[in-house]
Amino acid sequence: MHKIKLIKKILFIFFIFYSQLYLAVANADSENTENKDTEFNFFMGKFDFSDTTKNSFMYGVEHQNEELFNETFLGKVSPITGAFVTAAGASYIYTGVQAEYDLGPFNFTPSFAPGYYSAGGGKDLGHALEFKTEVQLTLDLFDSSHLGMSYNHISNASLGSINPGANSYMFNFLQKF
Repeated sequence: MHKIKLIKKILFIFFIFYSQLYLAVANADSENTENKDTEFNFFMGKFDFSDTTKNSFMYGVEHQNEELFNETFLGKVSPITGAFVTAAGASYIYTGVQAEYDLGPFNFTPSFAPGYYSAGGGKDLGHALEFKTEVQLTLDLFDSSHLGMSYNHISNASLGSINPGANSYMFNFLQKF
């Protein structure tokens, strides 16, 4: 019961935060038409949804700087840095690379990011070094906002004595500043 109340409080805080952020950005968009080169991805979802005993609510943020992109044969590639925490106390901080593919009103974004994982009171993934692979599909809402969904898998590539991995899904709100 305590976890449900905690999750409700977190969702409420995120709702207020997103609402205020959206209003601030919408106001700034109307006053400033410069190109925006920094994007933040605010997300929340279910960490390790496939493990019924250790899944939990998660939320996090990811940063991407479009000034640092390279056009390659793999598409538009740029660095990412982010972090998330779970309601069970696990946390993950990472940095890696993503590719972005423009599909009209949709964007498809696969990414790869190694990072540091701490189990806290959550699931033991077997090692501090974990690798996150993710796919994300977003819809353009406005010139500088996207709404989407993503799926990721985190694994230690058998570096640890165990490698249970974790599969997660998230709802994403991306905003360029």
